[in-house]
Amino acid sequence: MPHYKIAIVGAGPSGYFAAQALQNMVTDELSFSIDMIERLPTPWGLVRSGVAPDHPKIKTVAKVFEKIANESNFRLFANVELGKDFSIQDLANRYDAVVMATGSSIGKKLGIPGEELANSFSAAEFVPWYNTHPDFESMTVDLSCDTAVVIGAGNVAMDCARMLAVDPSELDPTDTSEIAMKALHASKIRKVYIAGRRGPENAAFTSPELRELPKLEHTDVYFDAQMIEDAHLRAVAQSEFGELEKHLASNLEAMRAIAEHPHAGHERSMEFKFLSAPKEIKGNGKVEEIVFGINKMEDGKVIDTGQTFSIKCGLVITAIGYECDPISGISIEKGKIANNDGRVMNSNIYTVGWAKRGPSGVIGTNKSDAAEVMKLLVNDLGPAKSSGDITEILPSDHLVIDQSAWQRINEREIAAGEPLGKPRVKGTSINSLLEMSKI
Repeated sequence: MPHYKIAIVGAGPSGYFAAQALQNMVTDELSFSIDMIERLPTPWGLVRSGVAPDHPKIKTVAKVFEKIANESNFRLFANVELGKDFSIQDLANRYDAVVMATGSSIGKKLGIPGEELANSFSAAEFVPWYNTHPDFESMTVDLSCDTAVVIGAGNVAMDCARMLAVDPSELDPTDTSEIAMKALHASKIRKVYIAGRRGPENAAFTSPELRELPKLEHTDVYFDAQMIEDAHLRAVAQSEFGELEKHLASNLEAMRAIAEHPHAGHERSMEFKFLSAPKEIKGNGKVEEIVFGINKMEDGKVIDTGQTFSIKCGLVITAIGYECDPISGISIEKGKIANNDGRVMNSNIYTVGWAKRGPSGVIGTNKSDAAEVMKLLVNDLGPAKSSGDITEILPSDHLVIDQSAWQRINEREIAAGEPLGKPRVKGTSINSLLEMSKI
């Protein structure tokens, strides 16, 4: 019976779903050993450091990950870094296939003047900051201004805006970073704008996320009802047979419901501004104002009207997409690992998730994506390699966080959260996490 060794680099959702797909393909004639390799001491990727803390239901997918990890053919090698502790070729030489599930962690740039001013951040920095990612432990976000602007029209932009606009008491029962919670409780921000370059019909928000906004206890949410109506008419005109796709119809209906929802006159507010293209961020050393061009939609295209408006603000968050980190030995094209349906050409390397297709879809999207690529991988397999794995690459004194060590971190974080009414209190640094892993 052929037995194949598969290395998965990256312990986020796409990596776990790839492992699950392989486990589901085990038969009496085919088996796998799966080694999952992760740079941080903690697995789960964006489920741990990307999902908004006030969306705990989404994080329950981690139970699936733990089930996958507890199968006998799975091993976790966390606190092990590609490019530092091993090369991609080290793995390719020792494993029958290598799966790159490394995600996309670099925020795309606007490419406008003033983007580098202090207190102008990418969501790729801001989201891990409030989620206790150890790489962002020392980052400082100044929330002493009264107005913030979030640029982008997807769920990540909405998460960033909501975290800034809600009363911090609504976040007290969550696992939001302790550093972020201290800053949010002292925050002077009361007005948050979300700006999108195109019309409401082009927004990448999902309707379940939109439908939660009117439920915010201390925040009024504003949509321009006429702009939503105009968007609906444009979308119908552009559609075949005058029928909208289900997701678009649901989105526009959710926006219309918010526009018609009565406002309570709360001190805190979120306001959506469409057809607004950022032109320049102004300020003397730090963000003080952002200038937008006013767009219009014609025949499905964005047209710059030449008119502008500006918003005085002290914080700008850009959430317009992500790109892959550079990976030595791997070609990156248009922010993704260069691949053909998941195959990295002329090699035994494959890729799944955001690293493969870019930052699109929800966590569940990675399941079907990974399953398809693992089918290709298995169909491509030749004779099994006889020996070798990552253990012969790493020095004997390298502190590897295996599944049992991760369980100790997990249990200690949960225990620390219990008396505070939180799901967990995360370790804030690499060293504190490694300390928590010890017996």
